[in-house]
Order: sequence, then C-alpha cells, then structure tokens
Amino acid sequence: MTMRAIAITKPGGPNVLAVVERETPEPSRGEVRVRVRATAINRADLLQRMGAYPAPPDAPADIPGLELAGEVEALGPGVERLAVGDRVFGLVGGGAYAEQVVSHERALAKMPEGMSFEDAAAIPEAFITAHDAIVGQAGLSAGETLLIHAVGSGVGTAAVQLARALGAFAIGTARTAEKLERAKALGLDAGVVAEGARFADAVRAIEPVGAHVVLELVGGGYLDEDLRCTRPLGRIVLVGLLGGAKHELDLGLILRKRLRILGTVLRSRPLEEKLAVMRTFEERVVPLFARGKLQPVIDVVMPLDQAGAAHARMASNVGFGKIVLKV
Repeated sequence: MTMRAIAITKPGGPNVLAVVERETPEPSRGEVRVRVRATAINRADLLQRMGAYPAPPDAPADIPGLELAGEVEALGPGVERLAVGDRVFGLVGGGAYAEQVVSHERALAKMPEGMSFEDAAAIPEAFITAHDAIVGQAGLSAGETLLIHAVGSGVGTAAVQLARALGAFAIGTARTAEKLERAKALGLDAGVVAEGARFADAVRAIEPVGAHVVLELVGGGYLDEDLRCTRPLGRIVLVGLLGGAKHELDLGLILRKRLRILGTVLRSRPLEEKLAVMRTFEERVVPLFARGKLQPVIDVVMPLDQAGAAHARMASNVGFGKIVLKV
C-alpha cells in the first residue's frame, strides 16, 4: 500500500519540494498510524528543506512536517489510550507532509469536539512551544509582563492568548503596525514596531521597570535589546534564531540584573521529554480550546501539493498566524 507525500528532492528553494509515492508506514509497539487530514508549515521545515536542519533518526529524512491533525486508522501492539477512528492532533519528529504518518500514541491528543482538522493542525507546534517556553521554562504567572517578539507568527499569536488566559500583561513586537493591531484582537495589551531591531526604549516607555519574561523568537541583535528592557531577575527564553545565531552581549548587564537566559527546542528532545510536554499540553491547554478561551490563528489553508508555495509565503514574512496544508 502506498501514500502520497511531499519530499525534499535535494537541498534548495521551495521548488525542490515534490509530490512522491511512498510505502505506507506501519505502527510499532505503542504507536498508531494516523490518516493525516491537515498539517502546518514551520520554520524548521524551511531549514530542513535547505539542508540546514536534518530530521531526527526516528523520522523520514526527506519528508518534512512536525504537526498534524487526522484520524487514527491502525494500532500497533500495546496501544491503550487511542482507538481506530479517534480524531487526534499532535507533534511528530517529521513526516507529516503525507497522507499517513505513525506516532507514539502519547504524542497525540484527542481533538476538541466540533473542531475542524484545519484548525487542529494550526495548534500543536505553536501552542505547545509557546506554553512550554513561557510557562514550563520561564514560569510566567498572573500579573507579570511578557514581551513577545514576532507576535504575528504562529508561536507569537499563541503566546498572546496564553498570556491573556494566565492574567499576564503582554507586549508584542512586529515589523508592521498592521500585525500589532491584529494581535491586539487576540489579547495583546501593547505593541511596538521593531524598526532596525530596536525596541527597548519603546518597551520601557510602556513598562518602565521592564518585562519579567521575554519570548525571544528572533535572536541575533534582539538579545542586546532584550537585556535593556528586562527587569532584574527577569527571564529570557530563546526559541528562534531568525535574526542570527551569534551576537556580542553585555555580560555585565546580565550579572547586574541577575537575568536568566534559557534556550529551548522541542524537536531534538528525548522521546520521554516530548511525551511529558504533550501530556501537560493535553491537560492544561486543550481544555481552553474546548471552552473557547483559546483559538487557532490561520493565515491561509493550501492543498498539500502547493507546499512549495506555502514555504515561499512563510519565507516572505507577510502572513499572520499559521499556514495550513490540507491533505
């Protein structure tokens, strides 16, 4: 039995993505096979396509895709939590740009009643990453101030909503005022247009003492500005490096303010750590979708065979929210 998938034919631009036929994967012990109905684009997919971010050993080397929504269609030995026909969503190490994918059953959660596959596919990577970073790693709590960079991105729009649900004050940065206005509809309290990677003075004008937590999705020169607008004992969580992986920092400022800089990534974590993060997401975040407290933010839905165009759109930075592929 075969399936359709999108493969990286060689490292390069969006045009190297091609529709291929592959053998349908079979689930091993503790795994299920999911008929994928929708997946979503992530920056990691673009890096993998360019040859800069290899897939982990347990994922297909040339089929990208880190998140999915679909229906369980086959069970491996020892599966206890899920049954054939269950509507599920979650994270995988790769391979979600395909009609079928296998996953450990505990890496998946049941979709809220009535949610579409497209909406569900826009949730896992953005909300799991944001919740793990700002709550799990940085310990954001009610009454604190959170600074969110790239607030119009998938993770950024998720962080805004999570901050609102937690009772935190959210300040966001973006390249355009339009993205800030759209983020305010999600609960953003204040916005700053980051011109020339400069924003610290504007943030301090809003919050004179500085932010308690910074969700750093850009990296590079943003870190220098982060140090200036983070209050003493603040926490900076580094998630993305779009602005560069290297930059000179004022270490004395880190010492004087007694700051913590935390680095985090999901894809390369050991399986047990990934499963623990997923259980936290299922217990604390998924119910908020069911109650209407959180909502997926979708930029556009495109068919699977337009994955190359979807990659080009993400690279252009014109979108707001997640780019979803319908399978």
